[in-house]
Amino acid sequence: MWHPWTALRERLDLVLIWTEALPANVLGATDGRRIWMTPRQLQAERRCTLTHELIHVEHGHRGCQPEAIERQVRDAAARRLIPLDRLIDACLWARGPEELADELWVDQATLDDRLSGLTQAERDAINAALAQRDTHDV
Repeated sequence: MWHPWTALRERLDLVLIWTEALPANVLGATDGRRIWMTPRQLQAERRCTLTHELIHVEHGHRGCQPEAIERQVRDAAARRLIPLDRLIDACLWARGPEELADELWVDQATLDDRLSGLTQAERDAINAALAQRDTHDV
């Protein structure tokens, strides 16, 4: 399982700054040397925001990025936080998206990004697991 706090600890070149100064709709930002995060996030949101900002740093991004880049970073963060095997396991018993996000330890936006970015092969794997579960439940 991906642990962004471990990844941050291993990056001696990065500093995390907690601040209330970010705009209301911004949870995190980076300039490549510092990551700013708002403390007004729940634990799963902090995990997702930190992963998102670390991916920006990995790609050398500084400051605001075009929407196409943001979409790529959101997709990469969602994939890192929600590997397919964990997604399949959680899909087998979760009764809705909130329960699914909670089990995967992510926020709803990250779950939505992961689900919207599924490849056909990933969709097929999830559907096969669900079909197998349903066969055994009968």
